[in-house]
Amino acid sequence: MTNDNNKKKRSLTSKIIFGMVAGIICGLLIQNFFSHNQFIDTYLVNGLFDVGGKIFIASLKMLVIPLVFVSLVCGTSSLKDISTLGRLGGKTLAFYITTTAIAITLALFMGIFLQPGAGADLTSAASFSAQSAPSLGEVIVGMFPSNPMAAMTQGNTLQVIVFAVLFGIAISLAGKPGERVANFFSDVNEVIMKLVTILMEVAPYGIFFLMAKLFTGLGLEAIANLAAYFLVLVAALLIHAFVTYSVLLKVLSGLNPIAFWKKMKDAIMFAFSTASSNATLPITMETATHRLGVSNKIASFTIPLGATINMDGTAIMQGVATAFIAQAFNVDLGIGDYMTVILTATLASVGTAGVPGVGLIMLAMVLNQVGLPLEGIALIMGVDRLLDMIRTAVNITGDSVVTCIVAKSENEMDVDAFNDPNAGEIELAMKKSA
Repeated sequence: MTNDNNKKKRSLTSKIIFGMVAGIICGLLIQNFFSHNQFIDTYLVNGLFDVGGKIFIASLKMLVIPLVFVSLVCGTSSLKDISTLGRLGGKTLAFYITTTAIAITLALFMGIFLQPGAGADLTSAASFSAQSAPSLGEVIVGMFPSNPMAAMTQGNTLQVIVFAVLFGIAISLAGKPGERVANFFSDVNEVIMKLVTILMEVAPYGIFFLMAKLFTGLGLEAIANLAAYFLVLVAALLIHAFVTYSVLLKVLSGLNPIAFWKKMKDAIMFAFSTASSNATLPITMETATHRLGVSNKIASFTIPLGATINMDGTAIMQGVATAFIAQAFNVDLGIGDYMTVILTATLASVGTAGVPGVGLIMLAMVLNQVGLPLEGIALIMGVDRLLDMIRTAVNITGDSVVTCIVAKSENEMDVDAFNDPNAGEIELAMKKSA
């Protein structure tokens, strides 16, 4: 029985990889051989691929708010000591800010050392205008919903998190009535996780549609024109993911990074294909609780918060982009300027949480702080879509690493499950057959 379940799990992973590769190949073939075919463009690219991909993304996003609210209520209501929540929140926020600061520092170091924009002498007639980011005070006030139902319908994750925490605390203090409500939410949480399982079964098809649509219009010539910037940024992202996170996980928790990476592959592929931390959140939650052995009371808090404010991948983009734009426009930045970039990007990762187009808003803020032209953003936007996919994969990996570290420090982690390569697979298969 165990072997059959393992085969099912491996089969799903293989199907996801196959769907991704097949979509990329299909998109490149259409771009190179059928780019002017009206029928294919209308009914295949902007028809089947576009509609299928959007339905898949919408289906994932459909679960985000219910999953965040219900799982966080379950986790918070199970806390017997409310002071634990303050310690948990402070610890989680500190880790997220620290990893973001490390990310931006690494990116600036590589950007300065490898000089991706040296000799480019670029100019651009294009312009870019980013919406202004809210002040820190506005962000804090905006975290508290005046209408919780409106916050849910609008997808305001920070407000949903705050309301869910307060609601969960009330349940834990309400005695017998609270126990009955907590049992109800526990059942609802199981139903939502079943929905996640169902979506994972159709994921290979959704990923195929997304990849095929993307690569029919992705200008690979833009990558050639910005090859140095592209390669330096990808290298920084991979170093942060595989080196920084692995070292932090091993040093701060004693957990095996290799076991971690093996269990994260499904979530990473989802993040890469959707380029959305929020859309991947249900898969990240399922991976953390069922595969990595993290208690739901920890994962339900750290992962939604990380999907909202933890942007290591975006911070790396800002560091490399700042160095590239400064070099391309022949602007010399001093040590003080680079320190300003580190501080601004780290604080902005929290201050712009939940704002659409957050990556470009944060970059615009950083460039303004050191006097670089915003037109530089227009230069790199041609390759930003593909890089955004890699950044998202790094972001959700960082969320999961911090979740494991915090869970281990709080003794809310099943280490045996983490080390068991089959953990979660049997449970997942049982849920499918139930």
